Amino acid sequence: MSHASEEIASQPACWRTAIEVAAAKPAGLPEPGERVAVIGCGTSWFVAQSYAVLRERSGQGETDAFTASEFPLSRRYDRVVAISRSGTTTEILRALSQIGRVSRTTAITAVGASPVRDLTDDVLTLGFADEQSVVQTRFPTTLLTLLRAHLGEDVSRLPGQAERALGMPLPEDFDGFRQFTFLGAGWTVGLANEAALKIREAAQAWAESYSGMEYRHGPIAVADIASLVWVFGDAPHGLLDEVRATGAHVEVSLLDPLAELVRAQRMAVSLADRRGLDVDAPRHLTRSVILT
Repeated sequence: MSHASEEIASQPACWRTAIEVAAAKPAGLPEPGERVAVIGCGTSWFVAQSYAVLRERSGQGETDAFTASEFPLSRRYDRVVAISRSGTTTEILRALSQIGRVSRTTAITAVGASPVRDLTDDVLTLGFADEQSVVQTRFPTTLLTLLRAHLGEDVSRLPGQAERALGMPLPEDFDGFRQFTFLGAGWTVGLANEAALKIREAAQAWAESYSGMEYRHGPIAVADIASLVWVFGDAPHGLLDEVRATGAHVEVSLLDPLAELVRAQRMAVSLADRRGLDVDAPRHLTRSVILT
């Protein structure tokens, strides 16, 4: 069994631990009323996107999400939260070295003894959710569980939802699709982005992601009988019928969207296995992007 498969299966336990960590009110997480920016790269950026929407929706304050290399240094925030599983990503470290002069900073990582420790005011380490696989699965979902709990959501049922996601069937004949599209709305756009990234990273397959409302504005043109369109959360009125009319297979969420992401992770790993690919060490990828 691959490390990725084991890490996907461990998510219910990790989410339970995350809920306990959130209940202890760890230092460094944004306080209500703070103006906040969240930065990350790749998967961490998509977590930032989801969290930013959730935090604003909860009424706790203006929250922006940026990929670390595109952070606008001219803006001023009360706090900048940097997400980095390894704590070594070059773009994150470069941004923090400049941001820390004007804003309070927090790093969320899986590795406490990493370079981000020396560049931030606060560090939250989720070592229990660290991963051996290059492809991230349990670290981002565990972090989102923790952040949702910190925002005041009742996430007590999430671990059970993750257990259901581990046992539910995957889309029928998913290995026969030529193209995969994931759609979201609000905070689930970040989840759709992450699901598509898993398919690209693990299985080297053609995968896209969009806001559900935006999908009609061009991307639907590629949909046909060889397409799988997976919707996280509720679909915009009439969209599912329009997608089905293209001949594409439509998959809809039956669980909390975060638990639904677990099913998408499973599909990515299964697709990689059927293609004879090493999901733990995908081509051209490393655990952390470290630039010279």
